[in-house]
Amino acid sequence: MKLKFLTMVVLSLAFSCGALAQSDNGGIKQDTKDAAHATGRAAKKTGRKIKHGTKKVVNKSAHAMKKGAGKVEQKTQQPPQNQ
Repeated sequence: MKLKFLTMVVLSLAFSCGALAQSDNGGIKQDTKDAAHATGRAAKKTGRKIKHGTKKVVNKSAHAMKKGAGKVEQKTQQPPQNQ
């Protein structure tokens, strides 16, 4: 009889310790904060990459426009050729 009672007490303590360990929500809160900060950093990094890419495209297109304008200017400045 005492052995059954002692076994029940030991088992109930073992199960209750596991339940108490799971009730701590501090880790979940910190994980959520870390995820939010990581998302913010990713958004900033994406914005910087987009800005850099846009500047690159604008500069290349401006260069191509100048190059094309130079070709047109050369053709208009040449004297007409008689054939």
